[in-house]
This record gives sequence, C-alpha cells and structure tokens, in this order.
Amino acid sequence: MTATAPRFGPSPLRLLLAAIVLLGTLFGALLAGASPASAHAALTGSNPKDGAVVATAPKDVTLTFSEQVAMGNDSIRVLEPSGKRADKAAVRDLGTGGKVIYGVDLLPGLPDGTYTVAWQAVSADSHPVSGAFTFSIGAPSKTTAVVPDQKAGGGVVGVLYDIARYASYAGFVLLTGGAAFVLACWQRGASVRPLQRLVVRGWVTLTAATLATLLLRTPYTGSGKLADAFDLGGLQDVLQTKTGAALSSRLMLLGAAALFIAVLFGAYAKREDEGEKKDLTFGLAVGGAVVAAGIAATWALSEHASTGIQPGLAMPVDVTHLLAVATWLGGLAALLTALYRAPSIERAAVRRFSTVAFGSVVVLAATGIYQSWRQVGSWSALTGTWYGQLLLIKVGLVLVLVSVAWISRRWTAQLAETAEVTEAGEEADPVAEEAADEADPGGEEADPGAEDAADPERAAQLARQKAAVATAQKKKARDKARDADPVRSGLRRSVLAEAGIAVVLLAVTTILTSTEPGRTEEEAANASGSQAAATVPNGPTEIKLPFDTGGKNGKGTVRLSLDPATSGANVMHVWIYSPDLKPMDVPEVKVSFTLKAKQIGPLPITPDRVATGHWSADAVQIPMPGDWQVQVTVRTSDIDQTTTDENIKIG
Repeated sequence: MTATAPRFGPSPLRLLLAAIVLLGTLFGALLAGASPASAHAALTGSNPKDGAVVATAPKDVTLTFSEQVAMGNDSIRVLEPSGKRADKAAVRDLGTGGKVIYGVDLLPGLPDGTYTVAWQAVSADSHPVSGAFTFSIGAPSKTTAVVPDQKAGGGVVGVLYDIARYASYAGFVLLTGGAAFVLACWQRGASVRPLQRLVVRGWVTLTAATLATLLLRTPYTGSGKLADAFDLGGLQDVLQTKTGAALSSRLMLLGAAALFIAVLFGAYAKREDEGEKKDLTFGLAVGGAVVAAGIAATWALSEHASTGIQPGLAMPVDVTHLLAVATWLGGLAALLTALYRAPSIERAAVRRFSTVAFGSVVVLAATGIYQSWRQVGSWSALTGTWYGQLLLIKVGLVLVLVSVAWISRRWTAQLAETAEVTEAGEEADPVAEEAADEADPGGEEADPGAEDAADPERAAQLARQKAAVATAQKKKARDKARDADPVRSGLRRSVLAEAGIAVVLLAVTTILTSTEPGRTEEEAANASGSQAAATVPNGPTEIKLPFDTGGKNGKGTVRLSLDPATSGANVMHVWIYSPDLKPMDVPEVKVSFTLKAKQIGPLPITPDRVATGHWSADAVQIPMPGDWQVQVTVRTSDIDQTTTDENIKIG
C-alpha cells in the first residue's frame, strides 16, 4: 500500500506527556494524605495482649479491630496449654463510641500456663481475616494447643474461590465489552457468529462463576472444607449477608442480561430498516448500560469501595471504573475475534473502537487515581506493602498496554477499507451452479434418459456435497486473501499483544481486590505500635535472666516484669521456671534496684510468693528515672544461690 494514510488519534509526544501527567498526578495524590480509611479489618489490640504474662486468670479475652467485622459463636477460641477449650464460646459485641471490640468470657478456675487465642472474622469488605496469639497466666509453659496453620480463605477452597473471582471479572469484561463493541462500533457484528459466541460465553462464564462463588462462600469464610459448599444451612446464612445479597442480585441481573443478548443477536441483528434499527440501538444501549452498571454495582456494594472513607463517592467511582475496564478490555477481545474469525471488518469500526478505548483509558486513569489515593495514601504504603507493590505493577501494565494500543492505532490508520462480504454480494460460483443444476432434475439441462436411471435422492445428496465443498473453497480463498493483507496482519498482531497484557492485568486486578490495602496495613501496624507504646512507655518492662546456682536442680530462668516502668509506684512480678519451662519453686527470691549514676541503692525488694514459681510485690517505689541495675538473687537450697543482673531503662 503506497498511499500515505491519514493519521488518527494523538501523536506519540502527546501520549508521552499524558502519561507523565498521569503518573505525576497519581503520586502527588498519594502524598496528599487523608483521614484514615480501612478495607480489610485488622486486629489492632487485645486484652491480654500478645505475649503478656498476667498474675491471675482474666475474666474474658477481648479483641479490638480497625473496622467493623462479622463474628459468630466460636469465632474466638481460647485454648488451655492442654488444648482444651477455656472459653464459653458465646462471642459478645463490646464496642462503644465507634470502637470495634469483641470478647469471649473465660471459664473459672483456669490453671497457670500459656494460652492460645485463635480468632476468625469476616471484614466489612467481604474478605475473611484470622489470626492467633498467646498469653500466659502465672508463667509461660509448653502448650499442646494446635492452631490451624491455614489462614482464613486459604487452601483448596481459597484457590477455587480466587479462580471463581477471576472468572467473574473475565466474564463481565467479555459480556459488557463485547456487547458495547457491537452497539457502539460495529453494528453489523450482531450477525457475526464468532462475536455472538464471545458475548454468550461471557454471560455463561459470569453466571457459572457467580454460582460457584455463592456456594464456596460458606467454606471460604468458615471451615475451609470443600464439602461445606453444599451445606444448605450455610448457604441460607450466606444469603443473609451483604455479600450473599450482592451475589443473588447479580444472578437476577444476569437474567435481564440474557434477555438483552437474545434481542441483540435476534431481532436487532435481523432488523434492516435503518430508522427502526436506530431506535432499537438507543433502547438497547440504555437498557444494556443499566444492566451492566447494576452488575458492576454488586462488586462495589460488597467489597473495598463500600468501606472506609467516602463510601458514597467511592462506590459510584468503582462502578465507573469497572465499566471502563470492561468497555476497553472486552472491546479489545471482540476486535481480536473479529480480526481473526470474521470475514471482514470495516476500518470505520476499528477507528470507532479506537476512540472508545481512548475514552475508556481516560476514565480508567481518573477513577484509578482516586482509588489509589483512597487505598494507599502514602509513599511508604506504596513501596512498603504488598498492595502498593501490586498497584505499581498494575500501573506499569496499563502503561505498556497503552503503548501497544498506540501501535494498534497506527495500524488502524493504515487499514484498507474492506468491502462488506454478504451472501447476496458474492459472485456466482460455477461449481455451486453445477451442483444446483444437478439437484434440479426438472431443469433445462437435465437428461431425460438419465432421469429414469438415476436415483433422485442420490443426485440431491451429491449436489449438496458439491455445494458444501464449493462453499469451503470460497471460505478458504477468502481467509487466504484476508491473511495476505499485511496491514490487517499487523493490526491482528498488535491487538493480540494487547489482549495478552490485558489477561495479566486482569489477574493483577483480581489479586488487588483480595489484598489488604496498604493504608489499612499501615494503620494496623501503627495502632499496634501505639498500643505497645502505651503499655511500655519507657523502654523494656520485662527481662529474662538465666541462672545456675551450681547445685542440684539449680538451673533455670528468671522472668521479671515492672509495670509501668516509670518513677513512682510500680508493680513487680517475678516468675521462675525450669529449663523445660515448667514453674519452678525455690526457697527464696530477692530483688534490688541500683542507680549507679546517682549512687542510689541498692533498694532491696522482697516479693511475696503468689503460687508455684510466681512472686510479686506491689508499690515498688522507684525514686527517679534512669538506667537502673536490677539484681535478682535466687536460692535453690540451703547453700546454693546465685545473683544475676541486667540494666533496664525506667522513665
């Protein structure tokens, strides 16, 4: 093709400048900051805290979360060192003043030792969260409590659930984008069988994946056992949740989408009157947009967009984002199908899609900036969290996809106008005519003598076979001529590359929707740090000192805690346990505090024995802050004793 083709779309320089502005705006927005927002719920505190050693058994165990969660009985399990249940199973909502706190009462008369707390909940964005920690009563001990090493939403069920999520997004993209491509770019495509199959497969995929997600929801957020997917009681419970309502609504909307597909590929494809077809196009576009937006809203109303700050704005932005993704990537799949499977496609249709795709990218960028700011919010979260790193990968993929799309736009500008091929416009084929003549015994060329000898049914069968061969030969010649067009082949290759990147992009997006947002992860870490700082305001409050008196059973470890480790009155606890972590009883324990820098001390403290291996002292007076030397003297027999020491900072 020697003629210089006109250029369509922005120049490379304009695209480069747009990308720079987009990235600058994105990262500038990330640094702007905002009030806290959450998505996945995170455990921000507990009482007793993780690793704490308490003198006496608490009445209950409480957990504090960063956002609202759904919990049922057995969502919090407290296990004794022996592995027996130590709680009453009934979970209580203790939240007040906007705080999200849940607790479970403990059984009376619990023995000393290390207890394991395992919890599982469903966050407001529909994702399961779980965790475990330990605390000790009296002194630490060995424990036989077994906590599932599989996190909530993991295992085989988690893999199947993630596959169903990916299939749902892929089906939505093909269904919505394919239909939009037909209505907005290539109305003749409504009668092209490969395009029809693409859209129908999108509908089937989305419907099947939604049903699978609904069935897998019970084991995904609960037991993790695949067999529970068919638990009718669990399914009934799921339908009463926000996620269950969204999934059931999606199934109803897919019923309306089936009617839309039937009209699009039925009455619309066969309509020839331009005026009637224009009216029907408008009606289908409006109805299809409403159904597509409704399906997109089933994600927005039940996942990340429905929690955190500005949900009233975040949800419509999320719907718009999903529709832009579907229009772009689904239209890309439809274009690829037309280029490879359809006899021909007009340059005007490809140009129209190029314009639609560019508009979708603009919408995608604008909504993506807002979503990134809302879910990340800081440079540290962008580079230091898994969510932020995935987001950077997604941005990189989008930029690569836009670059390849620009190459496709250049091929589009050079695409030769292809004549529309229809059955009515094809030239008469001699082989087909000969077959038709043989199929008509009453024709002018029929041999009267042969008519008596030949079998009419056999003649008709031969004629049909010849006609089929002729049609296949014509199709092969058409495909060969189509593939010989270098411009069309170049466009097919670039669009195929776009589609491959789009598949990876869709996978990264699916992972993002199930990953704890960077802002939430940082909030949880900061909240945990703040809690630790509030509990331990000035340096360490706990020390461990190994000792060996040299006599029989003279080896062990001293664990000393000082609360709150400030000048003034403090509470001191001392635990002594043997090398196998069992409480160890000794005849005598003494403690002294010395501030050498001020020549104060030693200040002797004689703690009282509370239980086997446990001593305590109230109102331990520390006159001033500083680096104090703590000396612990342990006597294991009448003649065997030793003194160990360590410095701690007291504020």
